Amino acid sequence: MRVRLILAEALSGLRRNASMVISVVLVTFVSLTFVGAAMLMQMQIGNMRSYWADRAQVSVVMCREDSTATTCVDGAATDDQVKQVADRLSGSALSGIVRDVRFESADEAYKNLIDLYGDEYKDYVTPAQLGQTYWVGLTDPGKSDVITEAFSGMQGVEAVKNQMQYLEPLFSALTVATYIAVAIAALMLVAAVLLIATTIRLSAYARRREVGIMRLVGASNRFIQTPFILEGVFAAFIGSLLAGVAIVLGLQFGVGVYLKQRVSFITDWVDLGDAVIVIPVLIVIGLVLAALSAGFAIRRWLRA
Repeated sequence: MRVRLILAEALSGLRRNASMVISVVLVTFVSLTFVGAAMLMQMQIGNMRSYWADRAQVSVVMCREDSTATTCVDGAATDDQVKQVADRLSGSALSGIVRDVRFESADEAYKNLIDLYGDEYKDYVTPAQLGQTYWVGLTDPGKSDVITEAFSGMQGVEAVKNQMQYLEPLFSALTVATYIAVAIAALMLVAAVLLIATTIRLSAYARRREVGIMRLVGASNRFIQTPFILEGVFAAFIGSLLAGVAIVLGLQFGVGVYLKQRVSFITDWVDLGDAVIVIPVLIVIGLVLAALSAGFAIRRWLRA
């Protein structure tokens, strides 16, 4: 009977303050959608970093005739210099770091370039301009500096390049976008908390006569506070569910239909499995914030 009475009071408050409840639902929905988007974006960055870290290689570029590096003063790398690099890569010093090595001759590099960009480049590029390269796969991508130290300054080696260095600006830009989404989400959550507190105070003021009667008949503060807290929690719960729906739709159509077809170099996208992790977190955040803000607001009003 007591639980039924509390629920009846909460539903009555929701009906009386429908416009404010809708406002709370919308603000909670928008703020938690930003939170979910930021979480998924960070997951996507992690997926991309893992994917490319496993596949990124370090290239040891041999000198060409037109190379200007100090290690290329004698022109193109000689056969002995090429062999020295091969011996060092297969040596015991790098055996625990080097996973595999692929040698690409100038002719192979030229053929790959033409296959990739078309025959129109035949008139502008020659095999001699591309040179020879060792492509080195690492057992631990975090140890790429060892390869750089091993071959930097070696005669016949023009440069040592880590493919991950070209992807770091992309990861940095995505991380900044995540921080921006988190900042917007934080502001929206603050707005949601303040709106919930205001809604509860207005609801309590509208029912001040009923609250006064409850006090006169000896109702405890907890009994009086619970319906108001449930109002805020219910509104936040609806907003959390809507945010979850927005996350699912965004993954289904925004990622699954739009991005996957247009961004071909990314193969490991966030999916509904990640949404299963994110959505419960959003619901918990919404419920906890609503309960805390509503409880704080109604306690302060009852003391006044």
